[in-house]
Amino acid sequence: MALCERCSGKGEIVVEEKKCVACKGTGKAKSINLGELSEEQLSRALDGSCPVCDGTGCVKITEKCPECGGSGEITGHVDTPSVNLLSDLCDLQDLVVGDLYEGTVNGVTDFGAFIDLNKKMRGLIRSNNLGSDVAVGDTVHVHVQNVKPNGNIELIPKKLKEYQIVEIEKHFPEYRSSDLLKHVGKTVSIAGKVIHVKQTAGPTIFTVLDESGTVVCAAFERAGERAYPEVDSGTIVRVVGEASMRNQDIQIEVAEMKGLFGSDATGICDRIERALDILAEPQDVDFLIESEVTTSLKEGMRAVAKRIRRAIFSSQPIVLRHHADADGMTAGIAIERAILPLIRDVSGTDAEYYFYRRSPSKAPFYEMMDIVRDITFALGDQARHGQDLPLIILVDNGSTEEDVPAFRYTDVYGIDVLVVDHHHPDEVVDQYLCEHVNPYHVGGDFGVTAGMVCFEVARMINPDVTDEIKHLPAVSAIGDRSEAAEASRYIDLVSDRYSAAELSDIALALDYAAFWLKFQDGRGLLNDILNFGKLDRHQKLVKLLCDQAKSMIEDQLRVCMPNVRTQRLPNGVSLNVIDLEHFAHKFTFPPPGKTSGEIHDQICQKTDDPVVTLGYGPDFAVIRSRGAGMNIPQMVRELHDELVGAGVSGGGHLVVGSIKFVEGMRTEVLQRLAEMIGKLETDE
Repeated sequence: MALCERCSGKGEIVVEEKKCVACKGTGKAKSINLGELSEEQLSRALDGSCPVCDGTGCVKITEKCPECGGSGEITGHVDTPSVNLLSDLCDLQDLVVGDLYEGTVNGVTDFGAFIDLNKKMRGLIRSNNLGSDVAVGDTVHVHVQNVKPNGNIELIPKKLKEYQIVEIEKHFPEYRSSDLLKHVGKTVSIAGKVIHVKQTAGPTIFTVLDESGTVVCAAFERAGERAYPEVDSGTIVRVVGEASMRNQDIQIEVAEMKGLFGSDATGICDRIERALDILAEPQDVDFLIESEVTTSLKEGMRAVAKRIRRAIFSSQPIVLRHHADADGMTAGIAIERAILPLIRDVSGTDAEYYFYRRSPSKAPFYEMMDIVRDITFALGDQARHGQDLPLIILVDNGSTEEDVPAFRYTDVYGIDVLVVDHHHPDEVVDQYLCEHVNPYHVGGDFGVTAGMVCFEVARMINPDVTDEIKHLPAVSAIGDRSEAAEASRYIDLVSDRYSAAELSDIALALDYAAFWLKFQDGRGLLNDILNFGKLDRHQKLVKLLCDQAKSMIEDQLRVCMPNVRTQRLPNGVSLNVIDLEHFAHKFTFPPPGKTSGEIHDQICQKTDDPVVTLGYGPDFAVIRSRGAGMNIPQMVRELHDELVGAGVSGGGHLVVGSIKFVEGMRTEVLQRLAEMIGKLETDE
């Protein structure tokens, strides 16, 4: 046998309260007939309280409790009562008089306690119904006694030992993020995955991904206070709010955000994955020139394009790294011009500032300085905004053993890496890469430049950019001095717009700008150099940069050429050596690699013999060759193994590259290198 919960064991319930007629609602005793009062009423009357209403000023009208029939007890089986928990979207229409609800104490006054049933509805427990003290923030269970015409909610507290929570939801039409533009001003619902969280001085901004794209959701508690702290990046949520426009982008003003779990979350994840797989499929485009090499690489190029598109449509951050020369910059910018419009379409007009970064690499490999900077930025963004770790794309670098130390870092953090390169590849790197596209893999060589391959990859990602970037592979070919058949075909492709001399000037302007940009991406400047802006500014800028670059090159050659030492090796190779530390301008343009190349070109113009040019400093040597069977990566490995203690490292292309060593072993390294060159086969 148990007490009746409806009447708390009293056997009766209050159905109405009226003003006390005896005291006219004052609670004070008036003229009374002492003979008609009980002993208890007489005691109150002597204290000055109205004996009819016990000093409350009102009289309660009661009736027998219908639940227990007036006994105050319930016999037999007692069901566990259900307590309703209202979502923040519920309003008075969803409230049922007589039902139990869970609420939170919002405030306590002399006349009662205010209870929040959700963010929209607040009721009152009058002080005479409070069985015990309550404090702000307490969770309480209440019985809805009445809802007045003015919307005031009268509550009675209920103490429950056992109960079950029933969540009361209010359902709104669910849409995909891509459909929201049609429903601006309406309350909508979407379900998806939180991929980015940003706390501003006002609202908390959540970026939510569903199967059709992303949408920004703004939730506000108080200025600068984190809304929905239980929701982090990676949480599957259902968001309800008003669709609105902000800065030309669709946004949801959040009324309610709720994390989903179990089968609900799994179903949404599966739905997103299926949609992403379809969206990520690259465009089926035909190459603009005939090339056996690129045709053989096509499947690998499609795999790279698909992985990049998947990152874009899932709003995964992208880090694009490229060698800081004409080939590397045209390769990187071809990819950049393809992906930026898609990033803006998918994630908003300012999304590129959160989901994309391009950085040049001074060396033709992924240096430790580069990977440490990239990891540091990525971890910072993850900590601040809950972003995924980025997809790293390396173009015109990433194929050689020198990249392995950096790749070990990406392996530790589980970062996906894509490589599109034309340096002679080492198999050891493949274990760290998701995709590796290189002409050498299909019988090609460095003549098919990274800029050529990346141009076609960019068209697979976004074919709409074809016309604006069509000249980039031609600039790449001239800048990297490619003699492959593909080079002349790409140059012919844009001959109606650019002469060979103009393409050469653009390549030189890129090299010159790259020297001064150092580690900056220089997007605006490079866009003007590559004619993505105003034509007249492009022409003036390229002329200015080329004039300055040519002047500095001429000045460097005037200093260097008299100090070049030439000797003929046993195999007929003309070996030309210069000490760049003592006989060249330092810390200015052209740098040692470019200086050695310019010296090499001048010498090649004066002879048809096989030529090798060697520019060296205290701990490095730069090699340029023509007509000799060079394999610089192989020579570096042999020097490393033979000269113990020299610390030889380096690489590059087969006939163009650089070597590093310890300063104290410079003489031994250079002597042995000269001996190796003297034994090479030549084209004569």
